Amino acid sequence: MNLYIDDNFDSGNIQLNSIEGTEITLEIRPDVGGEHMQWFHFRLDGAMGSPCTLRIVNAAKTSYPHAWENYHVCSSSDRDTWERVHTRYENGELIIEHTPDSNAQSYAYFAPYSHEQHLDLLAFCEATGLADISRLGTTLDGRAMHKVTGGTGPLTYWVIGRQHPGETMASWWMEGFLDRLLSPTDALARELRQKATVHVVPHMNLDGAIRGHLRTNAVGANLNREWDTPTLERSPEVYYTLESMRETGMHFCLDVHGDEALPYIFLSGPEGIVGYDDTHIPAQCELFGKAYEGANPDLQRVHGYPLTPPGKANMSMCTNAVAGEFQCPAYTLEMPFKDNDNAPELHQGWSPDRCAELGRSVIDALVALAREQQK
Repeated sequence: MNLYIDDNFDSGNIQLNSIEGTEITLEIRPDVGGEHMQWFHFRLDGAMGSPCTLRIVNAAKTSYPHAWENYHVCSSSDRDTWERVHTRYENGELIIEHTPDSNAQSYAYFAPYSHEQHLDLLAFCEATGLADISRLGTTLDGRAMHKVTGGTGPLTYWVIGRQHPGETMASWWMEGFLDRLLSPTDALARELRQKATVHVVPHMNLDGAIRGHLRTNAVGANLNREWDTPTLERSPEVYYTLESMRETGMHFCLDVHGDEALPYIFLSGPEGIVGYDDTHIPAQCELFGKAYEGANPDLQRVHGYPLTPPGKANMSMCTNAVAGEFQCPAYTLEMPFKDNDNAPELHQGWSPDRCAELGRSVIDALVALAREQQK
């Protein structure tokens, strides 16, 4: 039996150390700059029907080693349906024990979302006739960044995703969100488009995603730590987006992410910005969060990050930066790499389909917010 490991494709990341029978040892490659690593995506060829043990031997050196507990790897034989397979974290190694269903079995940290899928999503948006597609700028690797704009209302909302390229759940969320936002028959989507102009950057970190990074772009910049002083040399993705935000103004911003460790879906707000409690922001954030939870109970507001003390916000992060500059409500949405412990799903865990449903549900919350802001 000849087995092969391959990661020479869009978002691929793994290093082969050895193959001895059906025992395979691997290592995750770090992002450019060496500060972060956790994302992996590779294919095992030639092992259909053979029980295999794949060991990622540097799992303890990743950015979030504690996050491997109770985590299960995603695997697919057709690159369409991704199911969770038996995984354990033991003695610093992430150990995958699996019998492949095909001779080209894929494994990934979360269901991948390719650059071609991103381009297809842009094409879908334009084909609806209800969106304008505009070019924001060019990444360091020379790729075009695009913005999707839907609606003509007086309020201005921004929604961005994939600042951290390994958080592919954000792209699956965007599919559901844009599909409903641009629906010609959905009454709430139509109301939102009448009340607000919605600017969407579905994918902020194209270079990092294609390179197989977890958190950084082509030069090792963590985009969600660049919002105070973005530059064209280090973080053009943030520079161009913030420039466009300043041109349009802002009444609400949502930044879509994934969290490695917490098995919940939750929101994180700008509570630590200067003067937060003296503004309209807390009430409008509360209204949005309550409406989102009501629209989709996969979102919960019990578990999440600790609140930042007043005046201690990290202003290099998107949610804090835009809330502070534009004096508007803003949230970071976090989804799990694991599963939603409040509603676990045995075979797929937190999955692309559930991400998309969560994306569709946000329309309800945005409409609730828009109604309040137009009073």
